[in-house]
Amino acid sequence: MRLFFALWPSSEAAESLASVARDCALRFGGRPTRAETVHMTLAFIGEQPDARLDEIVAAAGSVVFAPFDVQLDRLGVWRHNRLLWAGCRTVPEPLSALTGGLHLALAQANVRFEAESRPFNPHVSLLRSVPASVFPVLPPSLSPRVWRCERFVLIASQGLADGVGYRHVAEFSARL
Repeated sequence: MRLFFALWPSSEAAESLASVARDCALRFGGRPTRAETVHMTLAFIGEQPDARLDEIVAAAGSVVFAPFDVQLDRLGVWRHNRLLWAGCRTVPEPLSALTGGLHLALAQANVRFEAESRPFNPHVSLLRSVPASVFPVLPPSLSPRVWRCERFVLIASQGLADGVGYRHVAEFSARL
């Protein structure tokens, strides 16, 4: 299974971000993220054997966090993979703590995955396959979208003809 952990927004927050994605697609071209796939990746753990699933779920279940808000208030582009994204000007400390706690719990459970060498850059992918010709153009501004984070999820992803499909494997709720 190809797995990752993510924050998954409410349907209202997802639709708001999908609307931004559709507007950007009309302006720039590219493939907008669908509302049902809007998420913020916390840890990508990649291909894992089915036999490890219970251990992965138990490790994630040991992570304790309180509900917190994320404010998505800027747009950015990554030219190397032709992606437009929404992110945070300031990363909330509870989000950094959740990501760090999740990585630590996975390491303690001996779950092998490629941790990012770059600092955590929380973002939501909005637009894929952005035409290279639009990169000199700065992305439009983004009016802040506040997203209440009360859970994170373990997702199994699979390639589909029209993009990627996601299946929720487990959910982990905030608690004090």
